[in-house]
Amino acid sequence: MYAKRFPLMIALVVAAAAPAHSADCVVFLHGLARTSASMEKAAATFEESGYVVANVDYPSRFFPIEKLAPLAIETGLEKCPAESVVHFVTHSLGGILVRYYLEQNDISNLGRVLMFAPPNKGSEVVDSLRHFPGFGAINGPAGYQLGTDKDSVPLMLGPVDYEVGVIAGTRTFNPILSQYLKNPDDGKISVENTKVTGMTDFLVVPHSHPFIMKSSDAIEQAFSFIETGQFEHEAP
Repeated sequence: MYAKRFPLMIALVVAAAAPAHSADCVVFLHGLARTSASMEKAAATFEESGYVVANVDYPSRFFPIEKLAPLAIETGLEKCPAESVVHFVTHSLGGILVRYYLEQNDISNLGRVLMFAPPNKGSEVVDSLRHFPGFGAINGPAGYQLGTDKDSVPLMLGPVDYEVGVIAGTRTFNPILSQYLKNPDDGKISVENTKVTGMTDFLVVPHSHPFIMKSSDAIEQAFSFIETGQFEHEAP
């Protein structure tokens, strides 16, 4: 009698131990002039917790946002199981690509979107440096679209109507660039300009723009948002 029940008991224990989000997929999108290597630490955290991970490498310096958005996001979607809920974890430009894509397309199985340091209202650094020699070579067509002027793609986008968590940084890596920004800032984007109308939750951490998505505490907060829809805010 016990011998017959033992395999069933093992099956029930294994099923109970499996993470509830085991079918969920997280698409990681790096920032401008970066590669998927910059998102590896965050991606590993989610993968170790049972998520399917799609860490996308896309040519951020060679095309405008209009072309990068479908190229990057559809590459990620192709790597996710068809039945999975799809979440996004993005850095900088990656968040704008998600916003742009979702204004043009519907993802029926969309989950939550976590944005590290997104230029949701553009960056004054772009306004000030766009005419400097070498700006286009370093940042490409998309770089020119991330300012706060009439050509700003982020400012052309509407409010978000899906779950979005934004993590902004307050530690500058370049005090010269910070002179062009409203303080506090992360060296490339002011805290104020990371915000977007309709966002679900917002958090500030003491990290700079190039490293915020690699910081352990920021990654833990990103995991919390994807899991629960909110950050772990400290008590007053």
